[in-house]
Amino acid sequence: MGLQDNVVYATGKRKMAVARTWLTPGKGEIIVNNKPVDQYFRLASARHLLLQPLVLTETTDAYDIRVNVRGGGMLGQAGAVRHGITKALFFINPELRMVLKKAGFVKRDPRTKERKKYGQRGARARFQFSKR
Repeated sequence: MGLQDNVVYATGKRKMAVARTWLTPGKGEIIVNNKPVDQYFRLASARHLLLQPLVLTETTDAYDIRVNVRGGGMLGQAGAVRHGITKALFFINPELRMVLKKAGFVKRDPRTKERKKYGQRGARARFQFSKR
């Protein structure tokens, strides 16, 4: 996280997705991987997910947001962007931290896909046992 020339940088993570997020004072324009947010996140639920911290803190039109996001799926990337926006917001204004923390946006969601174990069909699935 850092502050440089009114630009705040934060990294957000979720599952395998990593979002590098830059907030600058502006009028609410959001660019994800050089595309407008509506073009990049076609699912309304994904757009709603990443806008939650801005709506909660009533800063929807206060900042222009530029994001580079890699890895994971569509909703994992939206969660990573939300985490990055959250971290940048409370870096700008530390009083927002309690509001964002109460909503559960500050902590990285630690749930990831469980790895497949050797000698097994999947993470939990076993090969069928035959006694005879």
